[in-house]
Amino acid sequence: MHLRALLLTLLLLLPGPAAANGPLTIAAASDLRFALDEILDAYREAYPDDRVRVTYGSSGRMTTQILNGAPYDLFFSADIAYPQTLHAEGHAVTEPEVYAIGRIVLWSNRMDASERTLEDLTRDDIRRVAIASPTHAPYGVRAMEALKAAGVWDELQPKIVNGDNIAQTARMVQAGGADIGIIALSLAEFPDLAEHPHYLIDDALHEPLTQGFVITRRGADNDTAHRFAEYMNGDNAREIMRRYGFEMPGSE
Repeated sequence: MHLRALLLTLLLLLPGPAAANGPLTIAAASDLRFALDEILDAYREAYPDDRVRVTYGSSGRMTTQILNGAPYDLFFSADIAYPQTLHAEGHAVTEPEVYAIGRIVLWSNRMDASERTLEDLTRDDIRRVAIASPTHAPYGVRAMEALKAAGVWDELQPKIVNGDNIAQTARMVQAGGADIGIIALSLAEFPDLAEHPHYLIDDALHEPLTQGFVITRRGADNDTAHRFAEYMNGDNAREIMRRYGFEMPGSE
């Protein structure tokens, strides 16, 4: 009896597999909503025992949440500057790594956006233009930069409406809250949205949407976090990302 009690005590003191192989929680920029969902489907087929949950939102808000102790193991940001901040402040255990370069487009389900330019947004028949909030959404910052470079930012101020993140911005246009919007190419390539043509905005008009990820301090000992991070660098995940319009690091 004493031996059994001793063995049980030792088992309780040893680090168990739950700590290393517990559910993986991912915070991801909302431009990844469709691409990452597809990657996760493929990942679960390859690793059926791994449990993965993902929350989508704006990169800036999620960075604040992680700094305040939010329980995320992996963070995929639309701007590598946010993972760099987490790493610099001791909230990430891996160096920030580039996983994709994003692009922005004009998109509408009410007009042919492929025939519009940024300068056309000032026209009277366009009453509301949706962009993600530049305060905490990288895609909103890049939209603002492009509009300023095109010389229409100030004139458009009465028309601009903000989504909290880029996925919400796309939904706003879909639902009629704006006539046209500047959204992520990765969302415009999703089949439902791809029914309507888009206009690819010249990336010379804005800083690059260099997207990066880190394993957070919470995910340091989570085997699934490290396995999924490696999977994201594999050929299958990269091919899915390309199909959604992302440029891959190291590609010509």
